[in-house]
Amino acid sequence: MNCLCWCGNLNLVNFVIMTIVVNPHNSTEEKALLAFLDSMKFDYTKEDSLVILSEAQQQEILERDRQYEAGEMKSYSLDEVIAHFNINKK
Repeated sequence: MNCLCWCGNLNLVNFVIMTIVVNPHNSTEEKALLAFLDSMKFDYTKEDSLVILSEAQQQEILERDRQYEAGEMKSYSLDEVIAHFNINKK
């Protein structure tokens, strides 16, 4: 399965590097994601290699998914994150 890693400047602080791993279910989803990233002018790199997660990493992801779906985790909007960390938009 393809993976996508993104690094770029979010214009929230001087420089932010973020890595996101995405596993599209099919080539249509992959094309849509790449088109979105291109349209937003994000800098990213695409890796066509399979990422192997350890059993512990897989279980952590499944547990976080379970917690989120059960309403045991709170999600925050970007504006809430900016306010919480007192980030000045430029």
